[in-house]
Amino acid sequence: MGLESFDWIAIVGYFGILLAVAWWVILRRKDTADDYFLAGRNLGWWVVGASIFASNIGSEHLVGLAGSGCTDGVAMAHYELHAWCLLVLAWVFVPFYARSKVFTMPEFLERRFSPASRWVLSVISLVGYVLTKIAVGVFAGGVVFRTLLPELRLDLGFVVMDSFWIGSFLVIILTGIYTVLGGLRAVVYTDTVQTVVLVFGSALVTIFGLKAIGGWEQLREIAGSDMFNLWKPLIPAGMEGTWKPVMSETKIAWYFNGNYPWLGMLFCAPIIGLWYWCTDQYIVQRALGAPSEREARRGSIWASFLKLLPVFIFIIPGMICFALAKSGKMMELKEALYTAGSLDNEKCQAAFPLLVKHVLPPGVRGLVVAGLLAALMSSLSSVFNASSALFTMDLYSKFRPEASQHKLVWMGRIATTVMVIIGLFWVPVIQGARGLYHYLQAVQGYLAPPIFVVFFLGIFSKRMNSKGCLAALIVGFLLGVFRLAVDTPVKLIKGFEYQEGTFLWIVSNIYFQYYSLFIFIVCVLVMIVVSWRTSEPSYERISGLTYGTLNEEHRRLSRGSWDWREVAASAAVLAVILAAYLYFRG
Repeated sequence: MGLESFDWIAIVGYFGILLAVAWWVILRRKDTADDYFLAGRNLGWWVVGASIFASNIGSEHLVGLAGSGCTDGVAMAHYELHAWCLLVLAWVFVPFYARSKVFTMPEFLERRFSPASRWVLSVISLVGYVLTKIAVGVFAGGVVFRTLLPELRLDLGFVVMDSFWIGSFLVIILTGIYTVLGGLRAVVYTDTVQTVVLVFGSALVTIFGLKAIGGWEQLREIAGSDMFNLWKPLIPAGMEGTWKPVMSETKIAWYFNGNYPWLGMLFCAPIIGLWYWCTDQYIVQRALGAPSEREARRGSIWASFLKLLPVFIFIIPGMICFALAKSGKMMELKEALYTAGSLDNEKCQAAFPLLVKHVLPPGVRGLVVAGLLAALMSSLSSVFNASSALFTMDLYSKFRPEASQHKLVWMGRIATTVMVIIGLFWVPVIQGARGLYHYLQAVQGYLAPPIFVVFFLGIFSKRMNSKGCLAALIVGFLLGVFRLAVDTPVKLIKGFEYQEGTFLWIVSNIYFQYYSLFIFIVCVLVMIVVSWRTSEPSYERISGLTYGTLNEEHRRLSRGSWDWREVAASAAVLAVILAAYLYFRG
């Protein structure tokens, strides 16, 4: 891509700062589980918020979200505007998590329900991390390297690795070194550095991209009003005054233009969002590392502000890349994105690195490449640490309760290595998916509903018991795994299709959001029915873990942890979200 001296200086400088921060943290580490997995529970709110943002805004956003912007405009902004879910974490869940002093989300579920539910959730979470976060991170790293350094090859004698696989392995190795050695403390402090680089670098891509296209109005004119319409996926053309679904001719689903259906976006997307932001170890582990309820809440609110940025620093650059190609202002981009005169969805996954390659001037390009690497590494480091915490604290420590603190830390490191290897084997499945971000949302849609149900019903209803929780988790997990098993041959085997009209064909062709809603409804019914058909839980044992078992002391301590500043900041986040929905109307 023609990197010049200033570019390499920026990249080397980024790695120098990152390694210096990681080394500083490693030298201050303590060989205890509390320090390795939760950074000693002394993270400030600004570090908590920055780390939540950096963990979320990873490779799947740089590659997948920008790719979605290139093909579908602002449609996927619905997921990014779910920043309000972080406010639910801050105001609804943080008080319960702070009181419980747990290491992991499955551990919280054990305190609320039973040890069996803890083990089941741990297994579901680890499977989910392999299928989504680890594999997607590895795949996206390969896409970035393949786009920026397409001629890179490495001949090992028995195999020749192209730039895709070289990039995938490099990202894993570099990230794994400081994650394995430093634990959560190394992750969150490097995340803070990476957040600054990522936001600043991505903002420069938007600025220089708009300059290349001729400004904001030119972008709107070339891309077209549909690309700027957030409401279009929710209300199909011709159905503005009704809620009647529209049946597609080729899929058993209700679509907007074959892409994102209003029914799924309205009901399924919030379920996935609330599961992810409020109950996923990958995200919540940062809040668990805060020293108090106040710091955890402020960190979550700060993260909700940062979460509003991706619409402008990832989706808009994807749209700019599309507009530059469509208008013919950059023929290199048209050749890179189009196949036989039509926009190629797979090629659009490289929209962000393509824009970096063709729009940015020397020097600035190096800084943005550093931002690309920051996003790739921050998301992977977070999932590595979350995976090791889940395996060590929820599974291994149960089988080896006499294990020392030193042994727990080492088992966490070993578990991380194994998870990475398994994730590498899943990359071919992702390569066959419709799009990276679509793949991520689909798999999460299959695995999230049972977890969402047991946490939300568990906190809001004291009558839900351990038998209902376990039944909902197992039934929901089996339904999700069944759908993945049906979909996998279609993704892996080129040209494979089930015979039209058969049961497996019907299952495979149900839109993922509708299947997710089906799992959600089944899990709600199972949990409520089983809980009410069996004995009540011990309300004394779950004191403080549900709204129905809070006492005056619980309420007094929680009320003293916030004032008008947290309320005002939360209101500001909601105001920005509302403004975005009002502006992006096509």
